[in-house]
Amino acid sequence: MEMQDKFYNKADYIETASGNKISRKSVLCGSGNTRLQGKTIIQSECVIRGDLANVEIGRQCLISERTVIRPPYKLLPKKDDEGQVTFAFIPLKIGDSVVIEEDCIINAASIGSFTHIGKNCVIGRRCILKDCSKIADNTVLAPDTVVPPFSEFSGNPGRMTAELPECTKELHKDLARSHYLHFIARAPAPAP
Repeated sequence: MEMQDKFYNKADYIETASGNKISRKSVLCGSGNTRLQGKTIIQSECVIRGDLANVEIGRQCLISERTVIRPPYKLLPKKDDEGQVTFAFIPLKIGDSVVIEEDCIINAASIGSFTHIGKNCVIGRRCILKDCSKIADNTVLAPDTVVPPFSEFSGNPGRMTAELPECTKELHKDLARSHYLHFIARAPAPAP
């Protein structure tokens, strides 16, 4: 089944030389620490917290509306001069052809390539999602969860509910590519 075209106002997005399409209504904190590999779409009202630690997003990814991407933190065993527990943010890497749908909160350490995250998901601190995995809509993954390759997690708390076929890589790659190809700029209407 062919995906429907999704039109956007060209004035509302910035298109980079590498083909990234970034909404002017999104917030990229610490843009010097945020790396987009190309042909990635970041839709409106997304927040990417590159000011906390490096965030790397692979090629042909989709970050849908109202999604927050925040690097996870790790408590350190030593205390500071005042006896307070210290912590450090660790880098977040998102692979190629990853689709993250609307209203998600991502706090993972790593999201593998060819992964699909459904709507309204919460991915807890330091979670690791391996390649070719799927997170169903409304799933909450507890901190430090590891999602194996070719598996689907759902529920609250998220548990493995299905195994995915070996063709998952191709399916997710086609899905991410289709999102990019069908995200089409519509020129603003001329003034009368």
